[in-house]
Amino acid sequence: MDEVSKRGFCETSQLEEIMSFLAEGIIVLNGKGDFVWVNEAALRLHGLQSVKGLSKNYKDYAQRFELRYRNNHRLADDAYPMARAVAGEIFQDVVVEVRKPDDEEALWVHSVRCCQSDSETDGSRYFLIITDLTPQYHAEQRFEAAFNANPAPAVICRLADLRYVKVNPGFLEMTGYNRDDIVGHSAYELDVLSDAGRRDVALERLKENRTIPQMEARIPLPDGRKKHVIVAGEPLKIREDDCMLFTFADLDPLKQTEHALRLSEERFSKSFQLSPVPHAITTLKEFKITEVNQAFHHLMGYSDEEAAGSKLTDLFHLADKIEQRQIESTLENTGSIANLDLKLQTKDKMAIDCLISAVTVTIASELCILWVVQDITHRKNSEDDLVSAIDAVMEDTSWFSRSVVEKLAGLRRATRPSPATVELNELTERERDILDLICQGKNDAEMSQGLSLSPNTIRNHISSLFRKIGVNRRAAAVIWARERGLSGHDISPRKKPGRANRTKPVRK
Repeated sequence: MDEVSKRGFCETSQLEEIMSFLAEGIIVLNGKGDFVWVNEAALRLHGLQSVKGLSKNYKDYAQRFELRYRNNHRLADDAYPMARAVAGEIFQDVVVEVRKPDDEEALWVHSVRCCQSDSETDGSRYFLIITDLTPQYHAEQRFEAAFNANPAPAVICRLADLRYVKVNPGFLEMTGYNRDDIVGHSAYELDVLSDAGRRDVALERLKENRTIPQMEARIPLPDGRKKHVIVAGEPLKIREDDCMLFTFADLDPLKQTEHALRLSEERFSKSFQLSPVPHAITTLKEFKITEVNQAFHHLMGYSDEEAAGSKLTDLFHLADKIEQRQIESTLENTGSIANLDLKLQTKDKMAIDCLISAVTVTIASELCILWVVQDITHRKNSEDDLVSAIDAVMEDTSWFSRSVVEKLAGLRRATRPSPATVELNELTERERDILDLICQGKNDAEMSQGLSLSPNTIRNHISSLFRKIGVNRRAAAVIWARERGLSGHDISPRKKPGRANRTKPVRK
């Protein structure tokens, strides 16, 4: 071998040794298109263990491997990078998908470039340098799937020319555009930052490829209208291009809900103020008054300033705190009470009989209580007068037939405010004491002295007793007791520690 041949052989061997250590795949072809040398990386990038699986020349390669562009178009045999190289074409970074027709799972993405070397001894040599883009391709696939599956509307704008390169179904559904109306078009044609609250900040961040904070904007729609949205931008790279990912939240449903809520609140406010029935709105805790209507003013006599902030329960005549806690517990557990028979105290200290109903409502996103007050004072007075008249007539029934007496008794029962729900043995000891003294005809002062209790406490106990047995006056309480065998004239004294002598009822 002459010196020139020896030197060429040595240089080729050294070059092959160097290329064998490269991470990129190297395939060397001669002028006929035969494979002269292949490194291990090139075999690995084709899923092979030996060069036999790669074939002998570029034509056999085209039979064993199917190449497609990224748009899924299949390459013709003469468009394969190897065929182009043998034809003498020098090219850079041709990206292709490589598949095995007999193996569906075999798929690689290669970036191929070509260079040529000529020598006197070996002739022309074509070097194909293959870079593996498969991991990047899989990452792009995952991003593409996530981007399209994301329910949040989104578009991606390339910063180099401010053109949209991707749009997801969420954005198309929100705006009514078609994909062709977005992809490839400029941000000047469709300004997603239109009417943005801080547009100057957004444009500066876009120019600097920095995160764009959330802000309200209005996107132009195909029909000329504009949609209220919240828009934000996040920088990212797609195939080495700097891009901005814009994401959106549709504000139109919220705006419509807010508008409907305002209309609803306006209607409620008007009906609340114009209602002839007294109404009050209080907080859920402590029942502090926040608003009352005109009918409430007329009934109770309090001005807006006097009513605001005061507790509605302070106007109730309650026997004790237990009764107030029962009302609070009922509202907390059921959200409403209906036709609660109570007395309310007006500004001039007059007690009026009322039916109280209440229900929890949400006003301006706050849970409140709406109270409805029905004044039944005149009705109760009429019923009391009727009961008194019937009682007076029934004291001497010798003038009436039995059927008339039964009708009067039935009428008296029908006009009583509420039927008794308890019997004599269900009364507490204190309630029995009070009832005993009422049957004896004692007034509040005498009861206070006899039981060593304050007059106010006596009045509270009487009110509690009346509600429990379903009466609203002393005469009715006496009648209730007589119907159950009690009579103030038949009570005999009895002794109890720490108490004055009291009488014990004798059952008839």
